[in-house]
Order: sequence, then C-alpha cells, then structure tokens
Amino acid sequence: MRQKLILTSDGSHSIEIPDMQVTYHSVHGAIQESMHIFIQAGLHHYWRYAAAGLTRIFEMGMGTGLNALLTMSEADKTRQPVFYQAIELYPLENAQVKELNYCTRLNRPDLQLAFEKLHSEEWDKDIILSPYFTFRKLRASFVNTSITEKYNLVYYDAFAPAAQPELWTKEIFEKLYAMLLPGGSLVTYCSKGDVRRAMQQAGFHVQKIPGPPGKREMQRATKLLDKTHH
Repeated sequence: MRQKLILTSDGSHSIEIPDMQVTYHSVHGAIQESMHIFIQAGLHHYWRYAAAGLTRIFEMGMGTGLNALLTMSEADKTRQPVFYQAIELYPLENAQVKELNYCTRLNRPDLQLAFEKLHSEEWDKDIILSPYFTFRKLRASFVNTSITEKYNLVYYDAFAPAAQPELWTKEIFEKLYAMLLPGGSLVTYCSKGDVRRAMQQAGFHVQKIPGPPGKREMQRATKLLDKTHH
C-alpha cells in the first residue's frame, strides 16, 4: 500500500494513500481536525459529565498515532488517568513516524519519544507512556476481532465508507455498542445519513454536531444510561 507524506492547511502532516484516494486526516488541518472531533467533542465532552476516575478509550484505526498523542497530552495536562487501546491492521514504518511533525507543531518536543514508542513498542501489551497514560495496540482487523473489554469512549476513525464500507454497518455498530459502558459515547467525523441510521439501529442515540474546519457536521453517538429514551 503506497503511502505519501503530505502537509495539511494547519502546517501538520498527514499521510495519503493515492490508490485508495484517502488521507489519514483532513487536508484542512490534521491537528485541528483531531482536536475538534476526538478531544473536544469526545474526551472533553465525556469528562464534563463523567465521575472522576480512569477513562477507557478504544480507537478504531490508530493510523499516524495523532489521536493517541493528543489524548496523552490532555491526560497529562489535566492529571486524569486514561487507558487507551487502539486497533490497526496496517501500521506505519518507524521511519515514517519520525517524519511526522506533530510534537513540533504542538510545541511539545518533550513528547516525541513517547510518540515514537506508541508505534515501536510491542503489540498487545500495556505500555505506560506517562503517569496518566497507558497504551495498548492490537494488530488486527476489527471485523474479525472479538473484544470483551468495556470502554467509556470510542474514537471511530476508520477510512470513509466509500473506501471501507465493511466498517460502517449496523453489525459493526452493534459490536461497538456492546463494548461501550452505559453513558459512553462514540465520536466520528462521518456525518452520512446511512451511517447515522446504522448507529441508531444498533441502539445509539445519535446527535449531529458542528464539524471541524472544512466539514459542516460530524456525529456523536451515545449509549444512554436509560434505554427508555430509544
């Protein structure tokens, strides 16, 4: 799978797969997109209502590791402990990881070593990257993987439905619904109507919310505490 490093509008890198006509992040700005969708609409929104304690996050599609890096930075800043599990079938090469400019753009050169470790450390093993951030990654296809652990938050960052239709079905969202603890949420950049319907059929309460620059809307799907709302 041919991959090409590109620069996005906010000066941060992304990776393009020309054969699939997809990029790992928005060309309008990789960091600002991830901050908007996963940190502000996901993590900060969850923390606003959650009781204190460990936040358990599952990420579909580790990709460049940007979402994990931003989450680690937030966990350290707020001193709120996070356990973060990511699943990725096609990891980046270490040489590609070293080229990514996220820590420089964030003015956090101190995080570079931890960012590289996200990618280079062993699979399927808990890696303590900071006092507030424990990371585990699975090299697997989500379609064929059974996950029994429960999470508070899902970052759903698979490639778009046109590129990976098998990851946007009712069956997939039923699996994610079962993985979420009551009150937990899934956030995704995808605002398509058939994706919303698939999430609703799986049991989620779905909201359309403003998207990041270059994207009008995104979606947040919640597993309500009280099933009678459905």
